[in-house]
Amino acid sequence: MTFTHSGGCQCGAVRFRVTGVLTDSSICHCRMCQKAFGAYYAPLVSTRGAQLEWTRGERKTFRSSNFALRGFCGDCGTPLTYEAPDGIAIAAGAFDDPSLLPPVVQFGVEGKIGFVDQLHLLPGHTTEEDAEQAPFVLEVVSYQHPDRDTERWPEDKA
Repeated sequence: MTFTHSGGCQCGAVRFRVTGVLTDSSICHCRMCQKAFGAYYAPLVSTRGAQLEWTRGERKTFRSSNFALRGFCGDCGTPLTYEAPDGIAIAAGAFDDPSLLPPVVQFGVEGKIGFVDQLHLLPGHTTEEDAEQAPFVLEVVSYQHPDRDTERWPEDKA
């Protein structure tokens, strides 16, 4: 059986396809990853042993260390890759269905922010519940690329 996963940035300028089995999903807590993702940690999926193909556009890169490149969309800024001598990892959230790629290991735990392990204890609210304080959320129209491949984007342009 051949597994294919696709994904891309939020504006649709950069898209990718990975063919093969992806079993090495991780979370990295190191400070470089925190800054690169603008988040408490970076969820990444290694493409080692699979075939990565860029199907639309080209990512821009930033050399974050003597060994690592960070790939991102030059148009919308979406973090896309962590590239090191041992291969390329894709940002888990950039996949069209990240739920298929749950993390199996954590790295850089010396940089883990203490409250991360307590996030599941925070109260949770649906978008509709948030509308009482922020009514505009019920009228949001997303301009993000859909979670599927498209012939062109935006689709209404020839």
